[in-house]
Amino acid sequence: MPRQLGDLEDAVMTRVWQWNRPVTVREVLEDLQQERSIAYTTVMTVMDNLHQKGWVRREVDGRAYRYTAVSTRAAYSAALMNEAWSQSDNPAAALVAFFGMMSAEQREALQDAVRMVSPNLTETTPGPTAETAPANPAEPAAGAAGDGSPTDDATPDSGR
Repeated sequence: MPRQLGDLEDAVMTRVWQWNRPVTVREVLEDLQQERSIAYTTVMTVMDNLHQKGWVRREVDGRAYRYTAVSTRAAYSAALMNEAWSQSDNPAAALVAFFGMMSAEQREALQDAVRMVSPNLTETTPGPTAETAPANPAEPAAGAAGDGSPTDDATPDSGR
């Protein structure tokens, strides 16, 4: 079941990202009114909520505020997914259900994302095992600096 306020927050943020400049409540209102009937105070409240949540910053411009996005659409989407997932009493089941809703294209994007973060996941693995330890302790293990393997520096920017 879609959240009404969440949908409106998304619609407002979409405009802020698309226009890629400081925007006023009035500008967003006029654009939203092309699709639906909505009150100025509703848009003002949503933009204030987005500011309180840290998704937009605002600066005074005369008697109004101008709002600018603080982060990317990807970071915003990730935070929404994390919020929904963290509210589950069974996170594994929630993920399985979520994966089941994905299109083939979305599953492929997920696989690409997992491949991008996989090097970081190995950081939490305990020390070398017999399978990963170098045959000669004087030689660096596979993936060590200087062997041409990607390091954390080579992973794509996370948008932070």
